[in-house]
Amino acid sequence: MNVAIRSNPYLDGNFAPVRSEDDFAELPLEGTLPPELTGTLYRNGPNPQFEPRDDNYHWFLGDGMLHAFHIANGKVSYRNRYIRTPKWQVEHAAGKALFGSWGNPATTDPSVLGHEGGVANTNVLWHAGKLLALEEAHEPFAVDPVSLAPQGYLGYAGDAQRFTAHPKIDPETGEMVFFGYSAGEMPLSAGMVYGVVDAQGRVTQRERFEAPFASMVHDFMVTKRHVLFPVLPLTLSLERAMNGLPPVAWEPEKGARVGVMARKDGVESLRWFTTEANYVFHVMNAWENGNLITADVMEYPNAPLFPNADGSPGAPAAAILRRWTFDLAGNTDTIKRETLDDMAGEFPRIDDRRTGLSYRHGWFAARSGHARDVRYDAIAHIDHSTGRRAIYALPQGDVTSEPVFVERSAAEGDGWLLAVVYRASEDRSDLLVLDAQAVEAGPVATASLPRRVPFGFHGNWRAQA
Repeated sequence: MNVAIRSNPYLDGNFAPVRSEDDFAELPLEGTLPPELTGTLYRNGPNPQFEPRDDNYHWFLGDGMLHAFHIANGKVSYRNRYIRTPKWQVEHAAGKALFGSWGNPATTDPSVLGHEGGVANTNVLWHAGKLLALEEAHEPFAVDPVSLAPQGYLGYAGDAQRFTAHPKIDPETGEMVFFGYSAGEMPLSAGMVYGVVDAQGRVTQRERFEAPFASMVHDFMVTKRHVLFPVLPLTLSLERAMNGLPPVAWEPEKGARVGVMARKDGVESLRWFTTEANYVFHVMNAWENGNLITADVMEYPNAPLFPNADGSPGAPAAAILRRWTFDLAGNTDTIKRETLDDMAGEFPRIDDRRTGLSYRHGWFAARSGHARDVRYDAIAHIDHSTGRRAIYALPQGDVTSEPVFVERSAAEGDGWLLAVVYRASEDRSDLLVLDAQAVEAGPVATASLPRRVPFGFHGNWRAQA
């Protein structure tokens, strides 16, 4: 199953693609699945269909592949399929890669210059009766929730054609709040788009604005009345790219800016707060209390995985859970930042019924000491009311995905965590089910795959209708 492609760390080991599309009717099970756990865990991640055309392949660029674990009647079945975007289809017909890394025209086959190049490889969620595969450079791509067959792009972002991989679902209204970056007329621009899709799938708001500078804005924050856009110094530059330098690079001298916008007033209400350079891929949650807005984020001292603006390698970095506070009534636009937990981690999740509201429980993929780079070997639960952190550490060499919360009752945080774990010694993967309030006890059930699931990004649960 492992396919060796050149000497690239993102095409080796469990980063390497799995090219088969499989259906496993019933996975071997250890332990007992909760009888009320019925639905499907969908996971998304990059899985290049063919050998890249150039040596600049990055983990973020592979074709999307969905992995669906369906749980019902105490059993788990599995299905995986490539997300058959227009890019996937034209390359599949050609039998080879046609697009250069980062859309580089110098390494793109002339036959597909100007062709749709989206990969839909980062996240997957259910909204308004559709299963949406997401990545941040293109519109959502709908797929059938059972067969995983393609249904096509949705035009939510309009002419901007940019839609985040991390939209937020308002738990009170069912609205999907989104944004997109690099939404200007030119690629790698400072243009941004903001919008709202209602619970029926209708776009009810869409506006454009200019950020202070062009930045990779992977995630954002939404509260009951506000939206926050973190414009951090992982910058985009077409000029750099045209001169043979990195199109995406770390420029700490630009500092960090966060735009705070009132949801009902739109972009005319934007106010920019500042702090020193840092980077955030993922937000745990944000909420407001009077004139104070609080956001809990996984903060890096510098952006990992990307070079400096001069092309030199970036410094290694780990994220920790930090709290940002914005005082809308204060006489300063400086962001107050403080540490909540000092354990290295990523991929934070909450009980999604508390999205944009005050909350108590959070979970994340953590690093107990054995794992390195973007690999995490533990699952952590943090109780913000008590400050207690609980950890389930995996055997040495094993790596966990993002833990996804599934509710059991109306009480916040009462439920299960689902995580896909790579078993390094066996070169295959398991699905773990843990009690979300007792992660340190380990899994209550483990479903075993006969092969591996490559390292990916995000997933979500859809309860059986």
